[in-house]
Amino acid sequence: MTKVLFVVTGADHWTLADGTRHPTGFWAEELIEPYRVFTDAGFDITFATPGGRTPVVDEASLAPDAAGGEERSDELRQTLADLKPVLDSPTVLEDVRAEDYDLVFVPGGHGPMEDLAVSEPFGRLLGNFLDADKLVSVVCHAPAALLPARRADGGWLFDGYRMTGFTNEEETQAGLAEKAPWLLEDRLRESGAQFSAGPAWQPHVVVDRRLYTGQNPASSREVAERVVEAAKN
Repeated sequence: MTKVLFVVTGADHWTLADGTRHPTGFWAEELIEPYRVFTDAGFDITFATPGGRTPVVDEASLAPDAAGGEERSDELRQTLADLKPVLDSPTVLEDVRAEDYDLVFVPGGHGPMEDLAVSEPFGRLLGNFLDADKLVSVVCHAPAALLPARRADGGWLFDGYRMTGFTNEEETQAGLAEKAPWLLEDRLRESGAQFSAGPAWQPHVVVDRRLYTGQNPASSREVAERVVEAAKN
């Protein structure tokens, strides 16, 4: 059975440029849709967070206008309620060993910009996954979690990789670009990524070697489906 390490942010806020805290967490659709795809494929899923903290959902992702209507919002809330027993007791990320899993997936929300983006233990773990030729997959803001993956000489493990993520255009339209301490697209480009931006808010998935990236919430299901296809081949 394919074993998935499903790494979720443990942050409940994103510290903005002026020092204020923007409430956040994980984005509901980006956790739920890949979870459904992986479970439908028969994969075994282990949730892990930094420090084993209970992850929190970004309430903005459950608002009807963001979720796609009242019915969809209610559906997402019910799924999260069903997942509460496992989400309330995640594995401690720092204790995880890459050899115990076949692939790693990280959903977004602004939370990863706060904690996973600066997590050296997770950066080392990603290196172990790459060294073992295992799949690494991230969506929306979660490519921020790739940033601490460094070689001993400080070089970025994903330097030169084609990838996507939440774009500057989307962050601007979401209303946070001017308040952000840094923008994901900018940071990935500066680090050496060959960044690919699709149309705002439309599904866009980029695959390079064993790295699978999705641009935004609408890309969540497609990137998970591509990962399932790759894992089964």
